[in-house]
Amino acid sequence: MRLLIQVLLFFAPWFLRKQALKAFLGFQIGPGARIGFSVVGARVVQLDEGAVIGHLNIVTSLDVLRLGANSVIGNLNWISCASRGSFRDDAEFSDRSLLLGAHAAITNRHLFDCSSRVEIGAFTTIAGWRSQFLTHSIDLRESRQTLGPIAIGEYCFVGTASVVLKGAVLPDHSVLAAGAVLAKSFDLSWHLYGGVPAKPVQPIDKADAYFTRSEGWVH
Repeated sequence: MRLLIQVLLFFAPWFLRKQALKAFLGFQIGPGARIGFSVVGARVVQLDEGAVIGHLNIVTSLDVLRLGANSVIGNLNWISCASRGSFRDDAEFSDRSLLLGAHAAITNRHLFDCSSRVEIGAFTTIAGWRSQFLTHSIDLRESRQTLGPIAIGEYCFVGTASVVLKGAVLPDHSVLAAGAVLAKSFDLSWHLYGGVPAKPVQPIDKADAYFTRSEGWVH
């Protein structure tokens, strides 16, 4: 029903649609925030001031979708989670959320499996297209589905067509090279990570303007 209401509201001007989303679905939408022609199926939806969700995004079955101030989700992204029946222990399935920090950006045509929490730090860019964030997988030894959160730090850059697996952590001020597979937690900042599986490749220049900018969207 929540999704049907949103589709029907597509035909209303934004200022009316915004009030209806807040009144009937409980969305929290700050000043200047906006949702395009997208379907947002999350129990809690919070867009802080200036946050934007673009067009033709599909968000389903999340507990929480939270966008910090001036953060962006572009167009044609698929954000969902596995069905609850996929897991033996429902306690594992308790934090289905996507959290973006201030000025963070997810560009276009990415896939997010938010069966567990996915955090994108402030001023971080999920760039290009066709990257995958996967928080659940099959444990071959135990023959069962398992979960793990993903955390991408602040002022990071994730290159196109990357794969980020459950339990992965990319530390602040890091770059994940295009096509890399990040499969574990790291804590070494100011490095380029690359390869399959990804590992630290070389330091990055702390003087690069990307890491000191005051606005998230790079033009």
